[in-house]
Amino acid sequence: MCGLLGLLTSDSSAASARDLVAAASHCMRHRGPDEPGGTWSDADVAFGFNRLAFIDIEHSHQPLRWGPPESPDRYAMVFNGEIYNYLELRAQLSADEGAVFRTEGDGEAIVAAFHHWGADSVSRLRGMFAFAIWDTEKRSLFLARDPFGIKPMFIATGPGGTVFGSEKKSLLELLGRVGLGERLDDRAIEHYTVLQYVPEPETLHTDITRLESGTHATLTPGSPPRTHRYFTPQFESRPFRVGGEQARYDEIAEALSDSVAKHMRADVTVGSFLSGGIDSTAIAALAIRHNPDLITFTTGFEREGYSEVDVAAESAAAIGARHVVKVVGPAEFAASIPEIVWYLDDPVADPALVPLYFVAKEARKHVKVVLSGEGADELFGGYTIYKEPLSLKPFDRLPAGLRSAAGRLSDRIPEGTRGKSLLHRGSMPLEERYYGNARSFDDARLRSVLRSYRPEWTHTDVTADIYATTRGWDPVARMQHIDLFTWLRGDILVKADKITMANSLELRVPFLDPEVFEVARLLPTDQKISHGTTKYALRRALEQIVPAHVLHRKKLGFPVPLRHWLAGTELYDWARETVTASQTDHIFNRAAVFGMLDEHRAGTVDNSRRLWTILVFMVWHAIFVEKTLTPDISDHTYPVKL
Repeated sequence: MCGLLGLLTSDSSAASARDLVAAASHCMRHRGPDEPGGTWSDADVAFGFNRLAFIDIEHSHQPLRWGPPESPDRYAMVFNGEIYNYLELRAQLSADEGAVFRTEGDGEAIVAAFHHWGADSVSRLRGMFAFAIWDTEKRSLFLARDPFGIKPMFIATGPGGTVFGSEKKSLLELLGRVGLGERLDDRAIEHYTVLQYVPEPETLHTDITRLESGTHATLTPGSPPRTHRYFTPQFESRPFRVGGEQARYDEIAEALSDSVAKHMRADVTVGSFLSGGIDSTAIAALAIRHNPDLITFTTGFEREGYSEVDVAAESAAAIGARHVVKVVGPAEFAASIPEIVWYLDDPVADPALVPLYFVAKEARKHVKVVLSGEGADELFGGYTIYKEPLSLKPFDRLPAGLRSAAGRLSDRIPEGTRGKSLLHRGSMPLEERYYGNARSFDDARLRSVLRSYRPEWTHTDVTADIYATTRGWDPVARMQHIDLFTWLRGDILVKADKITMANSLELRVPFLDPEVFEVARLLPTDQKISHGTTKYALRRALEQIVPAHVLHRKKLGFPVPLRHWLAGTELYDWARETVTASQTDHIFNRAAVFGMLDEHRAGTVDNSRRLWTILVFMVWHAIFVEKTLTPDISDHTYPVKL
């Protein structure tokens, strides 16, 4: 878990750019305070690296050199992440290929695997990763990113070469070096405003993209990247055999237990985030089997009804963990926003980012690694919206003409009338009505607020190609697949990576493991959405692991009192000042935004999520475009071993 940065030049001038790379790496110093500022270069490539050490702390320094005995320094690598099956890979490479290792770490396992097995080696890695390997003999660069997109990789190619790295802010420092500029992408801005995050592979800058999840790329000096998708998630319903239900539940429990065991591998202390839900509780309950002194962490707010602190404390007591709580008030919530947005690189309008930032800061006082429950909903069918195909099933039997008529009828029904939404959504095909787990603006409101609005850039612009690969699947599986490529990697994993790394804390996600996915992807729909609940098979699998008071508790998510604070004294003035000061009149209609704010304060419409989407963008624009806002980013010092 670190920060990597690289420059592949088109004119063999990388050595002279080494100091530039080192300076740009400082922008992500929080990702690697244990060993900051590491560099390496030859004629074509310059690497920069900041290390946060977890495995083989005294060795495994980066940029890492490795090669076979006849050419021991053939490869140079920078690597962000963790490979949880590195011990097994090292043993296999030694036994089958005669590989020789100089360290005890997981980094050498990646390079040795690449040397002996080529690009196919990426599919054998069980972990979270983004890495770059330079082959000094073939003069080629290999980039790869983990299957689900847990670890980031930004990339920009211009006439002077290619820059790539863990954080976009570092790439912005080097764009001029490769002949690129900082022009904003209007289409990406619209996607962000609709979805509350920037979908991959876009960023808000036209010339910077992201290497997508489950993809690797090969580059040579003077040529653009050649990319290849090595992992495409496939959901395949395999019905349960009569009498064989428990065996399938046991299979899920065993896969998750093994994943947690692998994710506990570290030479430092591992803790766990713990909310009131089944996912994080399951992870913590399995983790304490490997660390009896496990510390769990949760957060809540100074407002009744917006905290799971009590339930999390009950869960911690039930599994025997020491529990730490961080309560967030509105003043520190507002004060932290510029700093958090700076860490994000591109805006993400998820209010849960703020409490996550504070609980991560608290956790870093006690541990260096935390486990968390991200990914369970996407893999096992946990979102309530996944029930929708069942309620809309009668519409599937209607002729196309009648479905269209139902849609026209819904348009005539007054807002707020019961049944209007059902008619409207039932008249639409899945591809039009489902776009992932976030949408804050409908087309009419978006047109009134966003000056560059274009209807062809709406959510279907993002989801059409993804849906095209799942024709013939059942609707719930198609929705899960959409979420893996949109909401999960655009919102959940971005905030998980950026906000924990802002505090030099590593977050590991055992649900997003190839072996866990393999058992989850085969579940039939009635084992996801069934018996009036979600994640049915997972709940059955965890009956012997998770405390009973959590197992069947209604999903609450992570509530933030944003609606109340934006209407009250807590955040209203801050919001109005932010809109007034923003230099985004060419992007947003300021009068329309003020109108939304007044509507919200009056209580006529809940505009909280729409307002938050715009406010976060305005803060981002002030930091990265206007340069009128400079967050105070401290250089924290942490113990290497904790």
